[in-house]
Amino acid sequence: MSMEMTPVKKGEAVHFQNPAKAFYEAVGGEEGMRALMYNFYDKIYESDIAHFFPQDEEEFEAIKVKNTKFFIQICGGPKVYEDETQGMELNEYMIRLHDDFSITEKSRIEWLGTMREALQELKGVDEALIENFWNYLENFSKLTVNTFSDGSTYYAAYTQAKED
Repeated sequence: MSMEMTPVKKGEAVHFQNPAKAFYEAVGGEEGMRALMYNFYDKIYESDIAHFFPQDEEEFEAIKVKNTKFFIQICGGPKVYEDETQGMELNEYMIRLHDDFSITEKSRIEWLGTMREALQELKGVDEALIENFWNYLENFSKLTVNTFSDGSTYYAAYTQAKED
């Protein structure tokens, strides 16, 4: 399984496809997604980007619960994240949510590397389904990067997100 990372190019259209519902089913539905995402966020808490997340344990647990609901829904599970989006399209909401943070390519790579580690620990899930989920994350995450090494900022418009 390759799980490659490709660089962000400021202003470039990003093509992505939401994860296959088969991934959600293969990991074990809501409980499986919860296990995967909690494992991932526990790793994030120890990563170089932990500062983006609350350091208070109870607040961090609340973020894990909330963010896991996003992944449950984006992977084809029940609509458990609707209250957060207030009617906005799920992917567009996630892009806008990240506007409040200074997200660099380095932070994106750390986030993806941590997710890759969690995905590599999955047992009994077809590699093609993991790769499908990875491709969504790897491409979509480019739309959250808004701070560049040349000191400039750029906030991706959802119109640059080309859902295939």
